[in-house]
Amino acid sequence: MASGFAIDPPIEPMLAKLATALPQGPFLYEPKWDGFRAIVFRSDSDVYIQSRELKPLDRYFPELHEALAANVPPGTIVDGEIVIPTVDGLDFDALQQRLHPAASRVAKLAKETPSAFVAFDLLAVDGRDVRESPQRERRVALERALSSIARPIFVTPVTRDVKTATDWLARFEGAGLDGVVAKPEDGTYQPGVRAMIKVKHARTADCVVAGFRWHVNGPGRLIGSLLLGLYDDRGRLQHVGVTSSFSMARRAELAGELEPLRERALDGHPWREWADFSAHAGGRVPGGQSRWSAGKDLSWEPVRAERVCEVKYDHMQGDRFRHAAVFLRWRPDKSPHECRYDQLEVTPAFELENVFGA
Repeated sequence: MASGFAIDPPIEPMLAKLATALPQGPFLYEPKWDGFRAIVFRSDSDVYIQSRELKPLDRYFPELHEALAANVPPGTIVDGEIVIPTVDGLDFDALQQRLHPAASRVAKLAKETPSAFVAFDLLAVDGRDVRESPQRERRVALERALSSIARPIFVTPVTRDVKTATDWLARFEGAGLDGVVAKPEDGTYQPGVRAMIKVKHARTADCVVAGFRWHVNGPGRLIGSLLLGLYDDRGRLQHVGVTSSFSMARRAELAGELEPLRERALDGHPWREWADFSAHAGGRVPGGQSRWSAGKDLSWEPVRAERVCEVKYDHMQGDRFRHAAVFLRWRPDKSPHECRYDQLEVTPAFELENVFGA
């Protein structure tokens, strides 16, 4: 094309549905990267980076914008993930910090924690829309189009062997990846459709319920989420995340179940100092605001830290759950002080460089 992009942005990215096991059959299996989904548009003269939410990302990753311009051929549109690789694996916390309104702060972080882009699908090449081509052909075209790339641009590994993919699922987590994606070899690129299959790590943990938030549609009647805690080595109860996937009927039941624990809840509560949110707005506390909470009401109600629940989680981000945990059941047989970090499975370290050499 003489100018412009092969396909005008924005384009909804193709999505994946969650499964508990890797499917057998004619699939391409790839590691699931833990970063910001991004579609990169390359014209003859410019690069445009689009987020999963169909918004521009270029201003937050100026160093990546330059690298993509140097590595992605004109007339190409590539789907992939923005990540921040470190010696300890992928750093999602550092990635979140890049979404800062101040350009000076972004520029500073771009030098201190430079980002990378991992390509895993092709939407256009040589100015041609290839979304209707089967996945196996798009993969070959992707490798050909990016055959001369250099850091910080990468192409994700791929395998057709389910045993190899199962091994990746076990080993790659130590490098910060959070699962494996299976793509039908004959599948076309379907924007906004859950046409892929993802398998993530699943583990359980016993957590203390130390508070809750009301549901937006039923304050005083419906529980929105339970606030979870684990005790550290010094005996302090740390806020590790929430569990919030309940039916409306269950939310009402939970409100009744927790009501007795609200009486004198702050007397000796381990999070008592966090009751005054205004004094702790900058910290990671149950009611703390951040630039990503977008003004949401994060106020919380304390309960006596006496009940234990078992939850399912995929993996940890530092000392907390990376995503909301799934409530499984109450554990009346467990003491709250049994809910410690040392119950969690420790993932062996795995060099990120070895992922690309797989």
